[in-house]
Amino acid sequence: MEASSRAATLQVRERLEQLTRPSSGLLEKAKDRLTGQPPRAATGAELLALADELFAVARVLDSQLTLRRAMADPAGKPDERAALVQRLFGSQLSATALDLVQTIARQRWSRPLDLVDAATTVATEASLDAAAVSGELDSVEDELFRFGRIVAGDRELARILGDRKAPVEGRKALLDRLLSGRVSPVTEQLLRNILTGPHVGAAENAIERLSQVASNRRGQSVARVTSAVALTSAQEQRLADVLGRLYGRTVGIQVIVDPDVLGGLVVHVGDEVIDGSILHRLEAARRRLAG
Repeated sequence: MEASSRAATLQVRERLEQLTRPSSGLLEKAKDRLTGQPPRAATGAELLALADELFAVARVLDSQLTLRRAMADPAGKPDERAALVQRLFGSQLSATALDLVQTIARQRWSRPLDLVDAATTVATEASLDAAAVSGELDSVEDELFRFGRIVAGDRELARILGDRKAPVEGRKALLDRLLSGRVSPVTEQLLRNILTGPHVGAAENAIERLSQVASNRRGQSVARVTSAVALTSAQEQRLADVLGRLYGRTVGIQVIVDPDVLGGLVVHVGDEVIDGSILHRLEAARRRLAG
């Protein structure tokens, strides 16, 4: 996504916060007193419903090239593009969802397809806001991580969920069987919408990105640790402390057990890899001998 679209997406995310969270600044509070309307944060149920609406808009935008182009047309005035949204979606969306889609239409975008990404991004944020309101961000992140491990370990499941040509209804039915009653409503909503989208790509990568977004919302980085054996709670805490000192911020630990590493640890933090596995050391020694 180019700079103009990144800036536009940030504007839409800020608008989401304005619409769904209580006023915090002195000016905003003064306006609330003058209007007689005290600030009220959206409830978890309202945020889940809002996310559903925004995910639906993203699907419409993805399927309608002409609409995307009209909403992103730089030759049109922002208010004209917002009026188009009012005509098309005014009777179908809640006031908050309509406001956000109009905000999307008023921005300047690098390319029309970025509107789909923006709608998906703000829908994801609304869903995670619902988890935050309910105090479930930790469990949502954990559920996303665990489901990602299930998908990564089942080649056929990963293939089906990542197959863009597979019928959407079939993928939805499969996810319903796997998730219904087993995870929180937020986790189910995120996985159902992201994994049935037309641009899902590799399913395990899409789930990992969701898990990372959830972790970022908690104000921490995530270290994905591959070990030959399971780590104890004390070992995980010591590793988290070491990585926290190394990176200067809180680091959460997610452990993947893989006997193929033989021993030691392979740690991924973002794009960085710390490979302390025996396998890695053996391969390095082999290369030195061969050289």
